[in-house]
Amino acid sequence: MSDHQLACGLPPGPDFADLAALAESLGYARVWIFESPALWEDPLIHLALAAERTSRIGLATAVLIPQQRSLPAMASGLATVARLAPGRLRACFGTGFTAMVATGRTPMRLDALLDYVAALRGLLAGETVRYEGRVLRMMHSPGLATERPIDVPLWLSVFGPRGQARAAEIAEGIIGPLHPTLPTATMVSGTVLEAGEDPQSPRVREAVGPWRVVAWHGAWARGGASAVDAMPGGAVWRAALEGLAAEDERHLLAFEGHVTHLPSRDRGLLDQPQAGGAARGELTGDAASVRAGVEALWNAGFREVIYTPSGPDVARELRAFAAAATDAS
Repeated sequence: MSDHQLACGLPPGPDFADLAALAESLGYARVWIFESPALWEDPLIHLALAAERTSRIGLATAVLIPQQRSLPAMASGLATVARLAPGRLRACFGTGFTAMVATGRTPMRLDALLDYVAALRGLLAGETVRYEGRVLRMMHSPGLATERPIDVPLWLSVFGPRGQARAAEIAEGIIGPLHPTLPTATMVSGTVLEAGEDPQSPRVREAVGPWRVVAWHGAWARGGASAVDAMPGGAVWRAALEGLAAEDERHLLAFEGHVTHLPSRDRGLLDQPQAGGAARGELTGDAASVRAGVEALWNAGFREVIYTPSGPDVARELRAFAAAATDAS
């Protein structure tokens, strides 16, 4: 199974470089970093810091959002990380649903995302590109950036059939459903149980809870009151949210703690049947069952499994998951 890889995904924060170094020591093939400016610090800065702290582990973005940076700024930022970590950087892009809604905006259109990534590829190759009616080029003089072409594999996070169909024209790989021709990565959450530990123990609830409540966040953002009210406990959760802020400020609260922390109104959702068991994409169990879950994903055709730990002790989660998956790698 040497062509299959175990990776991890983490938010950019003060401990990112330390956790990246730990992940390298544990044998993870790559560490992916999230982006959502309203929730976390800057991912490219933290990748640069991690590049200085590591020597082997791949560094990747899951995902960068074009609307957060102009095309020249994105090219220059990626060029910086690529210089600091030669041959280790992978840049994956998406429309940025959570990040955009959390700032009161709508996600990028798919066609706009693909146009941006195609133009970015041209810039990194040293080409002059036309984008949104303007002519652009990386004009860095010798010694001020890595010489072009700059080799950074560009990936896409796409889930629908149209994005999947066009991905092969633009990208070297995707995060999402299995692609017929491109290497595909998938994200999983979860926690490895201690010997004899109850799957509903307080530790487990804290470790996996931030991911188990994501469905309510997404329902509110995509479908509004009717969508979230149709979910168990959704009406109570929505009422608590609406009681805290005016309508034009509620987007500031809906994703509070998203995939990292549990605000009090989210904590109550963990008692709902939909969140009481394993969430979609969650691998929680003893070491053998977690190992079997990772192997099943690889056997299904995924090239890379990205473990996204959460809760108060991410270092513990990284250690336990790596140990459980060792026999599967």
